[in-house]
Amino acid sequence: MFEHKKIQGLEDFFIELNQRREKGVYFYRINGYNGQVQEFVQKYYQAARMSGAVIEGKIPNPDEKNLAYYNEIMGMAFQMNLGFLTASLKKWLPRMNGYQRDTVAASIYDSLDSMRKNGKNDNMLRNAYIKFMCWLYYKFERIVSQLGENKVPKILYEGDISNYELMLISILSNAGCDVVLLQYHGDGGYRKLDPDSRLSEELALPGLSSFPETFSLKWILEEIKNKQNNERLYGIKPESRNCTNAWIKGKGFSDIQADIPSRGTDPKLYYNCFIRIYGVEDKLTYQNELYQLQLVLKNSKRRLVILEGAIPKPTMEEINAIQRKNYNNQEQMLLDLKAKIQYTANQELQRLMHKAFLDILLAESKEAGMNLNRLTNKAVYLLCWLKRYQPELFCNWKLPEISCLIYLGGCKDENDAMFLRFLAKLPIDVLILVPNLNSQCVLKDPVLYEIHYTESLNVNRYPRENGEIKIGTAAYHAERELDTLMYQDSGIYRNQQYGKAVAVTLRTMYEEISILWEQELKYRPSFSTVEDVVNMPVIFAKVSGVKDGNVPAYWAAIKSLITSDTLVIKEVPYLNPTDFNPMKSHATEFFKNGKVQKAKIRAHSAYPYGVLREEIQEHIFEKLQLLIDQRVIRGTFENGTEYTIVSTILNMKKEILRLIQKFDFTKKNPKVIFINPTEKPISLEDSIISAFLNLVGFDVLFFVPTGYQSIEQHFNQRLMEEHQIGDYVYDLQVPEFSSVSSNKNTRQSWRERIFKRGT
Repeated sequence: MFEHKKIQGLEDFFIELNQRREKGVYFYRINGYNGQVQEFVQKYYQAARMSGAVIEGKIPNPDEKNLAYYNEIMGMAFQMNLGFLTASLKKWLPRMNGYQRDTVAASIYDSLDSMRKNGKNDNMLRNAYIKFMCWLYYKFERIVSQLGENKVPKILYEGDISNYELMLISILSNAGCDVVLLQYHGDGGYRKLDPDSRLSEELALPGLSSFPETFSLKWILEEIKNKQNNERLYGIKPESRNCTNAWIKGKGFSDIQADIPSRGTDPKLYYNCFIRIYGVEDKLTYQNELYQLQLVLKNSKRRLVILEGAIPKPTMEEINAIQRKNYNNQEQMLLDLKAKIQYTANQELQRLMHKAFLDILLAESKEAGMNLNRLTNKAVYLLCWLKRYQPELFCNWKLPEISCLIYLGGCKDENDAMFLRFLAKLPIDVLILVPNLNSQCVLKDPVLYEIHYTESLNVNRYPRENGEIKIGTAAYHAERELDTLMYQDSGIYRNQQYGKAVAVTLRTMYEEISILWEQELKYRPSFSTVEDVVNMPVIFAKVSGVKDGNVPAYWAAIKSLITSDTLVIKEVPYLNPTDFNPMKSHATEFFKNGKVQKAKIRAHSAYPYGVLREEIQEHIFEKLQLLIDQRVIRGTFENGTEYTIVSTILNMKKEILRLIQKFDFTKKNPKVIFINPTEKPISLEDSIISAFLNLVGFDVLFFVPTGYQSIEQHFNQRLMEEHQIGDYVYDLQVPEFSSVSSNKNTRQSWRERIFKRGT
């Protein structure tokens, strides 16, 4: 029989018998987990499947059919002597040679003898013997015919072993078999069977922890299958590989500029860096450093791509150029799309791209919620971007050349981050710059090297030419820091501090309108600033009727609302469909595929808003798109009303444009008062301009003493709050408000009228 030996390392298990330091077998228990254990179990599992046995759970007890067959061949006789056991094994397991029979018989005899010494009777010994014989035949027949050979057979047992199972596995171990017990719940159960660890050794390694809940032999099998599938996926792997960041000094810009030969000399490696820099070291010199960096890279003849803000999403043309099939599984999809990466000028680079593509997507496939459709979309994004930037990054490439990609602003979404992680696996230096500490970058990668500075600077464009560099003085930056302290989360706002805003329509009582009307937006309920966007509480209401039928008080109430920023429209329609509008003939050019064509509009000779502040132009375009998308104007996307909306908004009168141009989103907002005392209908264009100005941030108020429907006729839904304040009054004439008394509460008596007229 074989002696149990102690290992010096886990690799000892895979050494053949005649090469082992001490001739013997290994029987070990593994009660803890680390990466080394995972690798060993995976390798041992494969060895046990090839030449041994893998036991998951329990060894099944012999059933009635097993016992009936045994009885038919062997009978139920039992003798507690070595000759009987040897003869029985020869008949029951005829493939065993003499040495194997003698060794197994001796080992069985020792185990049964140990039971007898512990007080077991002959009947119990016979039952144990029959169980062992059945197990040997049905579960371990392949092993017993390999015992004593130079390639040691292996048993891998998963779970909490029972007494009889331990006895049989010890029999096989003593006869020349390596054994590993995987005990996920620790050693407590085993120690009850073998308190002194006479039968096996406990594996002791530094850094062992509890087994993960997901760890099992089934999981190991899946990992092995995945590895085999991956080998089929990858095909011929590249001869070179990346050495990322291991060589850098942590200096950021100087690491990027380092000469390629000085980075390392191993011809099988390419030395690239993957760096993210938060903040700036010196505000006064930062932009000049950026300019000098790209100048040095260009002068050294390195290929350079600079991206700002966000990587432009693949266009429909780019996506449609990637031909796809209907995929049944992930492997099929990856194999097909990998083949789309072609770089015939350099086979090694093509293999590097294939490997990076598969590495990234296999990692993405393990993310929570990932499915085949989402993974396919990610693969298409990678292919589109690679095809777009490949000519700039890899034209006539050969080792050990390293291209460079600089990304200013930080990754805003997971797809941008995925593309940069992909590029970092190729012969490319990837530098991510986040100078504004208020910005975020979602990219995460264990290889990424980060540098953090405490100074923050808002830089939106990478300075490529000398004329683009704008360097602030120390006093300028000090003022900006003071601005941050004063105007960030303080309730105090700098003039024109925000360039983006969203209107929130207030639902109010009629009496609240006069209270809110003169308030700055920042004092109104529901005002807020979220990141760089202002939420503006605005009024959009219709006032029907005349309170108490008191016409002078009615006009006085309207007069009290007229401010320097109020446009008063006394006659409707304000905009007539027959009015000259130079934008009408171009509306179909300016709106296509559901989108306002901003670039085309700006470039058109008839575009009238080029003199406005840039952020105000963007504000107008954004609200125009929103007005169409909301479909609140009746006929939108039904009878071409969307083109009327476009032409109307792009031809607003100068009096409205001036109010929009001076609008500061945190202060008093501009206002429009429509007065319609007659039966004249309000035009579609009036409804469009009213709904648009509401979105822009105006207070829009309709006074309709008749109570007739007006603007509502052109809306698909109720947008305005309507206040019924009194009796309906007809045939009123809108007065000159300069002559209207401001006294809203009383009627003038005849004495007051006479004496006031005389004074």
